[in-house]
Amino acid sequence: MITLSVVVPVRDGAPFIADALASLRRNARPDFEFIVVDDGSVDATPQIIDDFRDELPGLTVLRNASPAGLADARNHGLSLASGRYVTFLDGDDWLARGYLAELVAAIDGLGCDFVRVDHVQVEGRKRVVHRAPEARRGVVLDPRDRILPAGAKTMVDYPYAWAGVYRRALGDLLAFPGHLHTAEDRPWIWRLHREARSFAVASIAGVFYRRLVPSSLTQVGDERQLHFFDAFELVFKQIEGEPHLLPKAVRTFCALLAHHLELGDRFSPALRARFEARAQDVLAGLPAAMLEETGLDAERLALLGPLLPRRRTEPEERLS
Repeated sequence: MITLSVVVPVRDGAPFIADALASLRRNARPDFEFIVVDDGSVDATPQIIDDFRDELPGLTVLRNASPAGLADARNHGLSLASGRYVTFLDGDDWLARGYLAELVAAIDGLGCDFVRVDHVQVEGRKRVVHRAPEARRGVVLDPRDRILPAGAKTMVDYPYAWAGVYRRALGDLLAFPGHLHTAEDRPWIWRLHREARSFAVASIAGVFYRRLVPSSLTQVGDERQLHFFDAFELVFKQIEGEPHLLPKAVRTFCALLAHHLELGDRFSPALRARFEARAQDVLAGLPAAMLEETGLDAERLALLGPLLPRRRTEPEERLS
C-alpha cells in the first residue's frame, strides 16, 4: 500500500530536474511513489528523467505532448496518485534528506486533513527560512479560522502547494483551477481553507525553493501573467456569499497587483497596456470603500493610484 504520492510537474527543467529527482531518491521508501509530469518539455528534461528510471524506485512518468500549464500538470499527476497522502515538488526545487518521512509522521500524528510547513528560499548561495504565518505549531486548527484578519499575513497568504502534505481523501479539494499558468495556488489555498475541516502547521523546513529562476513565470513577462486576474476572479467568486472575507481578498489582490506593477518593466508595452486594462476592470468591480482601506503603504498605493476608479462627483452640484 502506498503511503505518500509526490507529484512533480516540470517543463524545460534541464538545469535543475536532476537535483529534484536526486533529492527524491534520498527520500525514497517502498511505500512512496513519485509521479513526474513532463509538461511538453523541448529541452533535455525527458532524457534526464529517463536516466532516473532505474535509480528512483516508485517513479512514474507522464508526458504531455504540448504544455498544459502548471495547474493542469499537477492535476494530471493527482489523477494517478494512489497514496494515502499527497505532496508536491516543483521541478526546479529540491528536498532535504528525510523530509518526506517527517511529513508523513506529522500528518499521521496530528490526524488532520492537511499539514502546512516552512520552507527554505534559495537565491544563489543565500538560504533564508520562511515560516508559515501561524505561530501555533503542532496543534490541530480550523482552516477557516486562519483566513482572517484582513490586515495581517495569514495562511491564505502562504499559498505554496509544495509547502505541505494533504490527505488524498480530500479529493477535488486538491485539484487546481485548470488552464491557469500562474497564481493557480491562490484560489486553491482559499478553497482548501474554506472547505477542509482541519489542519495544522509543523515546524519542518525541508523544501528548498529556488527563487528568481530565469525560466520561472515570476521572471517571464508574457501573456500568461494575465492569468493572475483570472485566479483572483475565482477567489472573489468563491466568497460571494461570505462578505466578511472580501476585505482580505481585496487587500491581497491589491498588494500582489502593486508587486506586479513594480516589476512591469518585464512586460512589452502592449502587454503592459493589456495588464493595466485588466487591472482597471477588476478594480472597478470591487467596493470603493475597501479599495480605500487596504492598509497598503504609500509606495504601493502610488502604483495602484492611476488604475483605481475615479470618485464620481455630483454633476448637478458642479453645474449649479
